[in-house]
Order: sequence, then structure tokens, then C-alpha cells
Amino acid sequence: MPNTGSHAMNISSAVIHARPGEVAVVQAGLAMLAGVEVHAISPEGKLIVTIETEDDASAVVLYERIGQLDGVMSAAMVYHQTESEPFKEI
Repeated sequence: MPNTGSHAMNISSAVIHARPGEVAVVQAGLAMLAGVEVHAISPEGKLIVTIETEDDASAVVLYERIGQLDGVMSAAMVYHQTESEPFKEI
């Protein structure tokens, strides 16, 4: 049965730039973080990810953790949305 609660969900996307030769290390680190999903990886070492958290504070913490992962040169948020009723169909 789907959750029909009305708590908010933050959804954002980011471009993560890995150091040369360290894409696999970055990808493995991202896979360990709940709410993070890798969608694409460029030959230049850029990873496109989506990030889902329950609130802004959790998103900030997660972005900080991403920036501290081994092999990460930079992490830039590209999109952010707060879904007030994530389990309600439109």
C-alpha cells in the first residue's frame, strides 16, 4: 500500500566532477549514500546524479558528504524542487 503521508521531499540533481581516473571510486562512494542515484557518466569524468532527501538540512548534509568523497573534485547542484505531497498522484 502506498504511503499517503503529507511530509515534504526534496529532489535535486547535481553534476559531480571526478578526478581523472577516479570515476569508479566516486561512483562506488555515491552508491553508499542513501537517496543518491547515478544516471549518467561522461568520458570526461562528470557524473549526473539525483538526490532525494526529506528536508533542506538533510540535503545540505548529503551534498557536504558528496563533496568529501574520495576522488570528487567538485559537486554542483543543477536543479532543486520541494515536493510537498510526494506520494499524491497528480
